[in-house]
Amino acid sequence: MQKYGLYIDGKWVKSVNDKTFETTNPATGEVLASFPQGTKDDVLKAIAAAEKAFPGWKKYPAPKRGEIILNTATIMREKKDELGETVTKEMGKIIAEGKGDVQESIDFLEYIAGEGRRLLGETTPSELQNKFCMTVRQPIGIVGCITPWNFPTAIPCWKLGAALISGNTVLFKPASLTPLCAAKLVEIFHEAGLPAGVLNFITGPANTVGYEIVENPKVKAISFTGGVSAGIDVYTRAAKLLKPVEVELGGKNPQIIMDDANIDLAIEGVLFGAFGSQGQRCTATSRLLIHEKVYKEVMEKLVMRTNTLKIGNPLDPKVNVGPVASEEQLKTVLKYIDIGIKEGAKLRCGGKKLTGRIYEKGFFVQPAIFEAKHGMRITKEEIFGPVLSVMKVKNYEEAIKIANDVEYGLSSSIYTKNINLAFRAIEDFETGITYINAPTIGAEVHLPFGGIKNTGNGGREAGTTAIDEFTEIKTVFIDYSNKLQKAQIEELSENM
Repeated sequence: MQKYGLYIDGKWVKSVNDKTFETTNPATGEVLASFPQGTKDDVLKAIAAAEKAFPGWKKYPAPKRGEIILNTATIMREKKDELGETVTKEMGKIIAEGKGDVQESIDFLEYIAGEGRRLLGETTPSELQNKFCMTVRQPIGIVGCITPWNFPTAIPCWKLGAALISGNTVLFKPASLTPLCAAKLVEIFHEAGLPAGVLNFITGPANTVGYEIVENPKVKAISFTGGVSAGIDVYTRAAKLLKPVEVELGGKNPQIIMDDANIDLAIEGVLFGAFGSQGQRCTATSRLLIHEKVYKEVMEKLVMRTNTLKIGNPLDPKVNVGPVASEEQLKTVLKYIDIGIKEGAKLRCGGKKLTGRIYEKGFFVQPAIFEAKHGMRITKEEIFGPVLSVMKVKNYEEAIKIANDVEYGLSSSIYTKNINLAFRAIEDFETGITYINAPTIGAEVHLPFGGIKNTGNGGREAGTTAIDEFTEIKTVFIDYSNKLQKAQIEELSENM
């Protein structure tokens, strides 16, 4: 078993606390590594290191910062298979998706490294003669990045890459379910040549490590991905200091299948969208709305295909579905399956905890499909597991009305050959992301990612917007007229 410390000021160090916690394989129960339960004092040490490193990192030329980030991506590419296996062992997603998690990390770091030669501002004409106007971007300072367990390398890279290229120093707190993936990532940043103190890694409970990062006035901004209740808590605590916070929270994402859709393609999409990563994606397809004309055909094929999915050890490349990430996740999924049955939804397949020799030490549950009615809890609340609620609709208008009638607004999908309907859906879906003839998952790193309603507070990660949450805009006016010019004021007297 590997034993890790905290990464502070460019070195792995012991916590002031002797208490540790272990990270385990959700498929086998194997203990993978131990980590310190960090304390407030550990966070203060990390803040001191980040504060000391900030002036130098801010002045370090942005293209040179990009070179270090690009070097990080190169090392990750060399270690992709090893890292992908670590993701699968620690989080439980199948090996193809584990490697995909790492590939997304590589893709984003390569993309954001190029921002070192952009960090674009604006130039615009002045209303006065002999005056020049522009904006420049500047780093915020010390920022806190708090990440979830479902994408244990990709989401950290989204945040860390954007924060670092912008010139900030970082306090990085990963989810306690997947600290090993995060530690491996930190090791690679170190190997790539990141200066001491620029990135600091602290593991531990939310009520000590997390709260200190969020509430310490020296930490100037927070980037958080996680559940809604935790996101609201982070947001309100930071707001007391007028600290900018970007949160990316939950989803209850709909896929619509219209009567003119390519049925087999739509079924492939919903299988991947609903049961990829065991449904543990904020973009997972958790609701399927099927036009009544094709409802029977779609349901028969969908249930048949779901029943053929192979469930088992996610390191086996023939396995389609691995375990959920923890015992707590398993309990949550089984609770919602029970709720669905009690509400009167018809369980068409799956929904049982798997037992037996290959499953006894893991957290395995059969992917579940319910025929449900809109308004049931399983159609409104985020489950974050392999549970799909299917509803029959009469037409497009009913489908859109149901699709939008939830508190979330992250991702949406429609399968149709009708180009007019597709463009209507782009406008009508109340989500930050819309797919046409593709599932609700599959974001690409060079495009903005985020949602509306309870999914987030308006910000977007990745893409051209990635640096927005990690930079301040400074407006600059340069007057070379050699006289006092007064914008918006008419010259009434030469004596003023």
